[in-house]
This record gives sequence, structure tokens and C-alpha cells, in this order.
Amino acid sequence: MRAILKYMKGYGKECVLGPLFKLLEATFELLIPLVVAQIVDVGIFNGDRGYIIKMCLVMVALGIVGLLSAVTAQFFAAKAAVGFAARLRSALMGKLLGLSCTKIDDIGTSTMVTRMTSDVNQVQNGVNLTLRLLLRSPFVVFGAMIMAFTIDVKAALVFVAVIPVLCLVVFGIMLITMPMYKKVQGNLDRVTSATRENLSGVRVLRAFCREDYEVVSFREKLEALTDSQKSAGKISAILNPLTFVIINLAVVVLIHVGALKVYQGVLTQGLVIALYNYLSQILVELIKMANLIITITKAVACGKRLGDILKMPEDVKQPETADIQLHGAVEFRDVSVRYDKASGESLEHISFCAEPGQMVGIIGGTGSGKSTLVNLIPGLYPPSSGRVLLDGVDISEMDATEVRSQIGIVPQKAVLFRGTIRDNLLWGRQDAADSDLWSALETAQALEVVKGKPGELDAPVEQGGSNFSGGQRQRLTIARALVRRPAILIMDDSASALDYATDARLRMAIRNMPNAPTTFIVSQRAASVRYADLIVVLDDGIMVGKGTHDSLLRDCPVYQEIYYSQFRKEATENDE
Repeated sequence: MRAILKYMKGYGKECVLGPLFKLLEATFELLIPLVVAQIVDVGIFNGDRGYIIKMCLVMVALGIVGLLSAVTAQFFAAKAAVGFAARLRSALMGKLLGLSCTKIDDIGTSTMVTRMTSDVNQVQNGVNLTLRLLLRSPFVVFGAMIMAFTIDVKAALVFVAVIPVLCLVVFGIMLITMPMYKKVQGNLDRVTSATRENLSGVRVLRAFCREDYEVVSFREKLEALTDSQKSAGKISAILNPLTFVIINLAVVVLIHVGALKVYQGVLTQGLVIALYNYLSQILVELIKMANLIITITKAVACGKRLGDILKMPEDVKQPETADIQLHGAVEFRDVSVRYDKASGESLEHISFCAEPGQMVGIIGGTGSGKSTLVNLIPGLYPPSSGRVLLDGVDISEMDATEVRSQIGIVPQKAVLFRGTIRDNLLWGRQDAADSDLWSALETAQALEVVKGKPGELDAPVEQGGSNFSGGQRQRLTIARALVRRPAILIMDDSASALDYATDARLRMAIRNMPNAPTTFIVSQRAASVRYADLIVVLDDGIMVGKGTHDSLLRDCPVYQEIYYSQFRKEATENDE
């Protein structure tokens, strides 16, 4: 919890004033039984209606002042809790965005969503109730006991006996349920993950008629969540009945002792009523305390999960190299990569050089490591061995932000964000002029896409670019990368939805750009890499060939297989 409580800094005033006003309210509440005792012993006993009215007005005044104190306390508690939660969410987002792709893959999207939403909400509720009740409830409990001692010592011994028993019950149940609520949140992670997968892959589910299977699978996860919640709830549910039993037994004893004292003339009827009211206050406050303990238990379990994220060791900080200006030279020196949970190497002993302005094709079968290779260039994943050099400098010795600001990346999945076309293109460079945007669109073969939309650059883009076709999304993401005027351009199978003619025009336009970037084209199409200056052929993470199209077609069996499977007619003509 220490990892997250530091975000309460700056709310010291609220953390003091909130409980302070609650204690003020509790003080007025402790005076009420004494006023009632006076009404019974003086007003009712003597038949003095004026005195009764006067004391009732005193009770009303105490109630109004107590209400104002409670509202003020709630304001300060809510301000501190909401501000703390906002800071915590901001810190979590900053932490998650600062983690390497490897760690993000390890955490999982569903876990991150649950911790940013449900876990933070639980902690926020815990802070709010803690500021309101953590001091108030014990203050009322022990205050009522002290007030009881001022009335009668023997009767007050009932309070001394019952309070430790109640505390034992409350804190014992808390210790039992704390790990159980942590398990509940873990099951919630799995339900969130299944929900996200089903919603994002709903078209695939329908295409393969897997709805029934996913419904059964989802129901199993829900049942696991329900069972864990029931288990924790059953233990927590014991709390209220136990406290009621203990308190009511104490009430029976108190009334018995009080009746004897009244009979003996030691106590008045009003004081017995006051003792009963104090015991009732203890009951109410201990029920509040029980609920508070349950909330705190959940909050602590969620806080530990959040702390696990915040305490994750930072990736190795890359030294800041001032005024980096990439020229586009890229070199891989005996590079190997192993993902954390992988059983083997994803890439093994990759070595090649790309000169500034060259076009490099990366080709291979599915799962051969093409995306892994190009993700090493901007440092999204670190190599497990070997070195990746940009302009002769190891990328681990360069500032990641500076490097990535000069690299244009077009991912496999074309991702557009809600807003306008202009908003999405400006992700590439915030200060880009409209002329730069149109130039990038023309190079990306997306000019007619934008001109065909009402509003052109200001045409709306729905979430995920759902109002564009696959090919249109790909061309817009390519334009977004080109707006940056990158020294290195990475196109990770980003033209798969384009026809061959458009793909060819795109590659030619990139070659003809002023100060053309060093371009890496990842593709399974031989046609897309055929005219590249250098082609790297991967097979199951191993580089089985590198060179030009002609040399690979002559010497590389894997490249031959890929090429001839796609151009059978040309292969037949060559054989003839």
C-alpha cells in the first residue's frame, strides 16, 4: 500500500479536516443520550412540559450542528478520495505506457483494464470511508463506554466485556477475507479478458459458429467469479449476525443490571435509558466498522495489485544522447531474441546491414519472426543477445524518445483513433502543415480516399477507423507515418489489403521521395519485396538468405518456394 498512498500527498488538509468534523459530529451524538435522560428524569417525572420542549429543541440543535459537520466531513473526504484516485490512475497510465512491450504482454490487457477501473474504484471507496469512519467509529465506541462509566461503573463493565469480543470477531473475519477478495479480483480479470476477446472477435465467432462454445466458456468464468464472491461473501455475512447476537446479549445483561439498580434507587430510569442508547450507538458504530473493514479489506487487496504494477522495476534507462539526427543506417550484429514466456528463440543470430535510403524487404512464412525483427529497430523489444546499431551507435545507448521520433512505424493492424483524418495524421508530427499532410497522403496513395470524404481532412473517423475499408485504413496509417518525414520507415505487412498495382505505386512513390527514408517492408508477398535493394529471408526465426531478388531466386530454396508458389505461370515459362 505504500506504493499508492504516496499519491495522497497534497491532501493533508482534507485528511485532517474530514475526520475532525466527523469527530465533532460524534461528540454531539454522544450528548444526545444525556439529553434524553434529562427529559425522562426531570421533564416527564415532574410533568414539566416547558422543560421537555426546551430539551427537545436542544436535541434538534445538536442534530443540525451534527448534520452540518457530517456534510462538511463528507466534502473533504470525497475531495481527497477522488483526487487521490485521479492521481493514481494517472500514475498507473504513465507507468503502463513507460513499460516495455515485453512487460505489457506479460501483464495482459484485461488485467490492466481491471486495475485501472475496478481496482482503483475499490481503493477510492476505501479511502473515502476510511476518512469518514476509521476514527469516528472507535471514538463513538470508546466514548460511549466512557460516558457509561460516568453514569455507573458496574453497568459499564458490560461495555468493557463486549467491546473486546466484538473487536476479535471483526478483525478475525477481516484477516480471513482479505486473501479471498484478492482471488475475486483475479477472477474478475479473467472475465474482463474473455469479454474483451469476444467483443473484439465477434465477427470471427459468428463466422465459425462458435457462439455456443464461447457462451459456455464465459459462463464457466462467471461461475468461478461467482463462487469466489460467494465464498468471501459468506464469511463477511457472518459479521453482522455475530455482532447483533453479542450486542443483544449485552443489552439483556445491561437491562437486568439497570433494573436492579433502579429498584435499589442507585440509578434513575432516564440513566438506564441513556445506558441503553449508548449500547445502541456502539451496535450501530460496530456495524459501520464491520462494513468499513470489508471495504478496507477489498481496498487493501486491490491496492496491493496496483502496487505490484507501480513497483515493477523500470526498464533499463537509455542514456540521453542530445541532438540525435538519424541518417538511416541500420545494422544487426548477431542478434537473437527470446520472449519471456517463449520456449525457444524467436530470432537467432541475425546479421545484416542497411544503408541510408535503401529499401529492405523482410519475407518469410507465418511465425518466422518478421515482425519481431523490425520491432527491434525502434527498440520496442530488446535483443536477448547481439546488437542493433543505428548509424553505428547501439540503440541501447540512445534515448528512445529521440530515436522513435525519427522512425515511422506502420503496424500490421491499421489502427485509427476517433476524431478526424487531420487528427490522426497529426500523430505523425503535431506541427505539420496541411501541405505536408496532402503530400504524405499522395505518397501513401490515399489522396482519393480523403478527397472522396465530405470535409476532406476534417472528415470524421470512428473508433478503430470502422467507417473506412481495410485498404483505406492501411493507406491512412502509412500517410500518418510519412507525415513525420522519418529517417527510417517500417511497414510491417501494412499493404496486405492493397491490390498489386496500388502496392507497386506506393513503393515507387516512397523511393521517389526527397531524402527517401531507409524503408523496411515486411510482407509475405514476393511481389512487394521483389525490387528491394536487400531482401532478408526468415524461416522459423533463422535468416536463411539475404541478397537481391535474382540472387535469392538462384540460391535460396525458401525464397524460391515462396516466389514460385505465388507466380506459377512465370515459373512455368522459365522452365520452358
